[in-house]
Amino acid sequence: MIDNDRAPILAAKGIGKVFGHVRALHDVSFELYPGEVLAVLGDNGAGKSTLIKILSGAYDATEGHVLMRGRPVTFSKPADATAAGIATVYQNLALVDTRDVAANLFLGREYHRGPFVDRRRIYREAEKLLSTLTIKLPSVRVPVYLLSGGQRQAVAIGRVLIGGPDIVIMDEPTAALGVQESERVLQLVRDLRDAGKAIILISHNLQQVWRTADRILVMHLGTVAGIRERERSTVDEIVKLIVYGNDDGTATSPLPDPGAYA
Repeated sequence: MIDNDRAPILAAKGIGKVFGHVRALHDVSFELYPGEVLAVLGDNGAGKSTLIKILSGAYDATEGHVLMRGRPVTFSKPADATAAGIATVYQNLALVDTRDVAANLFLGREYHRGPFVDRRRIYREAEKLLSTLTIKLPSVRVPVYLLSGGQRQAVAIGRVLIGGPDIVIMDEPTAALGVQESERVLQLVRDLRDAGKAIILISHNLQQVWRTADRILVMHLGTVAGIRERERSTVDEIVKLIVYGNDDGTATSPLPDPGAYA
């Protein structure tokens, strides 16, 4: 659980993003702490994906800045965010179906013995890594296309953990999963939180968020409608933030004209 006496590992300050004449984000600010799950909720078009792409280095922010451990950081590409300790598991998982589990885990990070790939070490390290995950796999040698949805998700999460990130961003990790597999993935999220990782969980499923998140950040029309501690909030309050952008049930104004900030 979050300890408010600790310094945030990541802080977004006044983040804005403009695409031509379209303003996708405006003045987005929040903090993320070690050992917490921060859920990001919002309707389609609320700005969730744009925010995550900025944090993961896929987009540059038009305005504002990001701090990690109190120091400003700039990500010009996803590799910069990875090097800073931010790992992202995208909804499409980006797995190579015809390769086995071990090959997918170490894709691009293969161990070598002289000029040759050290497959024995890769299999050994893959088994060691997967032994720490909640979801069990039949073998590290099985092709990924034979795995269930939850098992594929575990492989995708395991792959980003190899780099030892401090922050893990998960984009709809239970999308298209059944109830049991979704629960196993959510347990894996909680296990990572308990291990001290800071987790950003993007989701549309309020029930799952309520069982997993420590805090909830609600996006509405490209702005932060509110940030609530889950234990001190209600489902009704969060739904109003998602739908109306506030918790009193009245409609909010749309985003300001991007030309006013260009």
